[in-house]
Amino acid sequence: MPDTAIAALGHYQPERVLTNDDLAALVDTSDAWIRQRTGIATRRIAAEGESVTDMAAAAGGKALAAAGLRPDEIGLLVVATSSAQDRCPSIAAQTAARLGVPAAATFDLNNACAGFTTALAVADHSVRAGAAGHALVIGAEKMSDLTDWTDRSTCVLLGDGAGAAVVSPSDRAGIGPVVWGTDPGRADAVRLAGAWHPRFAQEGQTVFRWATTALAPLAEEACRRAGLAPADLGGIVTHQANLRIIEAVVARLGAERAVIARDVVESGNTSAASVPLAYSKLVERGDLPSGEPVLLLGFGGGLSWAAQVTTCP
Repeated sequence: MPDTAIAALGHYQPERVLTNDDLAALVDTSDAWIRQRTGIATRRIAAEGESVTDMAAAAGGKALAAAGLRPDEIGLLVVATSSAQDRCPSIAAQTAARLGVPAAATFDLNNACAGFTTALAVADHSVRAGAAGHALVIGAEKMSDLTDWTDRSTCVLLGDGAGAAVVSPSDRAGIGPVVWGTDPGRADAVRLAGAWHPRFAQEGQTVFRWATTALAPLAEEACRRAGLAPADLGGIVTHQANLRIIEAVVARLGAERAVIARDVVESGNTSAASVPLAYSKLVERGDLPSGEPVLLLGFGGGLSWAAQVTTCP
């Protein structure tokens, strides 16, 4: 089987910025309260009529262009999302139509905040097996559609956006073996509650305790499977759930030289979009040099996780 790598990244965020002070006008909260508990300062909110497909296509188009590939070279297109209202045709099929991808296998993958890293592993396996020449993997979420704007414990967290990666054959391994799984006994700790139109809900303390104790060993295992130690990492991009969780996981890993993604501060929690969105922004700014080993760690609803070490494109 050939090796694979992320050939290029792309991202998209809506124009509207929602600040903590804006939220304080809606619910009993404050900028200080939100920053202290989550680290979030702002988040982006999609315009009325702006869909998950719109954002997925924008991010996917940028990644495709950056990779220098034609649409007809994509053999697999996966969109990780938990917020799409369209069930059929899938967001992936709609995105393929927007981008002019003519005959790829397309499907949506719902693994909540671990969705992108799960989809990345599926794409990696598909390209390695020869089922697709190149794959386009997108995380796209319109979490504002699922937000209970009267609940101050959750409405301060969520934002909208999309990020994308092109997975291609490579002459050396650029995507390490995945560490993935689910703790189904705590599946309800992060959930979409109620019939459609559902609302995002979570058991904050349960998630915090689980994340700050369980994730570092999973990240260490992903490094081990890639033949690296955490100290070798040049970057760490976790799901952007909460700055306190990110800092706790990183501290336990002891990756002293790694650049840490803290996009949650300006983008909030964008669920399946958060890992590729944060990764793409780090690369675009030049914060992560090409060739550096970067740990990706998605986690969330399920409670599910997927982690792998990648080589920065």
